[in-house]
Amino acid sequence: MLHLRLITPADTTDDVLLLIEKTVGTAHLVVLPGAARDPAGDVVLCDVAREAADELLNGLRELGLERTGSIAVENVELSLSRRADRAEADAPGEAADAVLWEHLAEATHEESTLSVTYVAFITLATMIAACGVVLDNAILIVGAMAVGPEFGPLAGICTAIVQRAPRLAARSLIALLAGFAAAMAVTVGFSLFMDAVGLFSESRLEAARPNTGFIYAPDWFSFVVAVLAGCAGTLSLTSAKSGALVGVAISVTTVPAAANAAVALIYGDTHQTLRSTEQLLLNLAGIVLAGTLTLLAQKYFWARQRELARERQGSRP
Repeated sequence: MLHLRLITPADTTDDVLLLIEKTVGTAHLVVLPGAARDPAGDVVLCDVAREAADELLNGLRELGLERTGSIAVENVELSLSRRADRAEADAPGEAADAVLWEHLAEATHEESTLSVTYVAFITLATMIAACGVVLDNAILIVGAMAVGPEFGPLAGICTAIVQRAPRLAARSLIALLAGFAAAMAVTVGFSLFMDAVGLFSESRLEAARPNTGFIYAPDWFSFVVAVLAGCAGTLSLTSAKSGALVGVAISVTTVPAAANAAVALIYGDTHQTLRSTEQLLLNLAGIVLAGTLTLLAQKYFWARQRELARERQGSRP
């Protein structure tokens, strides 16, 4: 269940209450007339099943409540109520599968902002991966994948395409490209320093690398894995089961490919630089394609679920 705390202007409260009462999957409606001070108005509280929340939030936005009042949504960790159980049973679909588009847009907005923290994480991840490719150390590569924050902007691009949000698309694309550019530039400098102190060497980069050679050897498996990871990552972001995102991060060769390209560049290895860049672009394209298709499928599925719920409700005597 989700808990909604609404501040509504007095002349809008009746419309809000009507919307909540006719939405399948709501419970525990409370109205506190005149309780709000800033902005002034009534306070309306209610619980709603996660799978019914998106429709209710869309209706509240159509009433302009985010402009004239306030909409706050919180997760209910525990609810002991037969009424809540009945609301969840009445709502279409399963809570774990539900997509909250407003929450997704807000989450991807935060994750796709070009901030100092974002650049720091992607740069550190690329530097760790640079050590991994030179040492042919798979553990360092996996660690770098887990640290990299690049899935946020990729999810932002997918969400922007499906929701037709050009500002989110531009913000995400800038964060993605600028982040990788900054990370690779710093990693070039880092690699030059490590070479100067004798910790990096061309012989190590050019030697047989059974654990990390795949980074500059893109093939169809690279694209297939990126597509599968894009589907899994998008499902992780949109559902209530978000624990899979770390697994997604260590499934794709984005940060390691950028690191390998940066290290190869300082030694003039054009082959590894170009092939690593190809690997990077192939993974990014696969994730965006899969993420977009997954969101489109979810959008269609939930639209169909709502139609079926309305038909069942209309057929009841």
